[in-house]
Amino acid sequence: MTSAQVTEAPEEGYERGLGSRQVQMIAIGGAIGVGLFLGAGANIAKAGPSLILMYALAGGVIFFIMRALGELLLYRPVSGSFAEYSREFLGPFFGYFTGWTYWLMWVVTGMAELTAAAIYVHYWFPSVPQWVTALVFLLALFVANLISVKLFGEIEFWFSMVKVTALIGMIVIGLGVLTFGFSAAGDTATVSNLWQFDGFFPKGVGSSLMTLQGVMFAYLAVELVGVTAGESANPEKTLPKAINTLPWRIALFYVGALTVILCVVKWTEFAEGVSPFVKAFAVIGIPAGAGIVNFVVLTAALSSCNSGMYSTGRMLRTLADNGEAPKTFGRLSARRTPALGITVSVAFMAIGVVLNYIVPEKAFGYVTSVATAAGIWTWLMILISHVRYRREVVSGRLPASSFPAPGGSVCSWIAIAFLVFVTGLIAYDADSRICLYVMAGWAMALGIGWLVLRNRTPGTTGPREPALEKVL
Repeated sequence: MTSAQVTEAPEEGYERGLGSRQVQMIAIGGAIGVGLFLGAGANIAKAGPSLILMYALAGGVIFFIMRALGELLLYRPVSGSFAEYSREFLGPFFGYFTGWTYWLMWVVTGMAELTAAAIYVHYWFPSVPQWVTALVFLLALFVANLISVKLFGEIEFWFSMVKVTALIGMIVIGLGVLTFGFSAAGDTATVSNLWQFDGFFPKGVGSSLMTLQGVMFAYLAVELVGVTAGESANPEKTLPKAINTLPWRIALFYVGALTVILCVVKWTEFAEGVSPFVKAFAVIGIPAGAGIVNFVVLTAALSSCNSGMYSTGRMLRTLADNGEAPKTFGRLSARRTPALGITVSVAFMAIGVVLNYIVPEKAFGYVTSVATAAGIWTWLMILISHVRYRREVVSGRLPASSFPAPGGSVCSWIAIAFLVFVTGLIAYDADSRICLYVMAGWAMALGIGWLVLRNRTPGTTGPREPALEKVL
């Protein structure tokens, strides 16, 4: 394959219906999830103010990952990019494994988010069974994803707008309390809250580092920009802009918001199971503050589930077009959406509706840890593919991307080492270790599937030109 053929993005048949406004908000929304709105409470209790540093550290690594992905995307912008780059630079098996693992990540995340959304609605309507609410949300988002990518983009735009507005509002209000001393928290709100209660690392550095696994879960979905590459109206312009704005989004929405909250309310008042934003609004004394935050967290859960439906359908189509999933998943509907892939993914997510009956709350912690492990695998494949790509560029075998990552492959190696370290933390923690057992079982299942696929149809286990012109 010549360089010209490699760098030419295939016409995949998708409608390029995502404009700059929508891609920007999808990128922003991917960096603001339920992991921040809810998970930060438990992590504050474990790490105290040092959690701010953990989010900043992880955010820097996420930026390295996204710049590596950005260089690959501008080298060859395709939908299902993670699997495609793994396939090109590491071999067909890694493309197959990455595609299916990313699909698993979003399916299990969708299960958890559906139930979370139902719990949030239960706050206002306690008489409505949670499984009914979960089913209604599942069907509504399913229909929206079938209609068109434009509708998906518009829904995601407004979901992200709600989250962004809420966080900016919280920051502004918190700064007002710190500066002017109004509200019930005015007398105790001070920057010294960051260190005067047993220091910046009140539970020790080790306890702070153990929160990194939860912090990384909060950043899941930031790579969703890569999945939109095949449906972005102008990927050469919109994708670099979305990626380059990531540092300020992390600085403002994670580091900034947590810093303000921990200055307004001392860290000892936060506990697991309570959103730090709900707690902060309650201490400040804002009327209906809990209800406002509950609505925001609801949109965060629905946004995540919406993104899951979008990405799983595209990933199944990529797998099908490489002979690694049933061929029928490769077909597009008349509206140019991978309707069958979305439908099958939603059917698996519907298990989350059933889980509302039978699974205790702790089981959803296991589900999210599985999603984190799958996400770490995806990020590692992006980074390793980028290292291999840079090697090819340096040797002159591939053309350079128009959006090179700063430092070449050095930052990718740093990010790889960090992700391996986080995986070690997961293995060390008894509660989260179970996800590694699940992933080991998943790897065995995929390995068996690969052997069966290779023996039955040897020609499908190598790279080939995708048959993406098929439209129902």
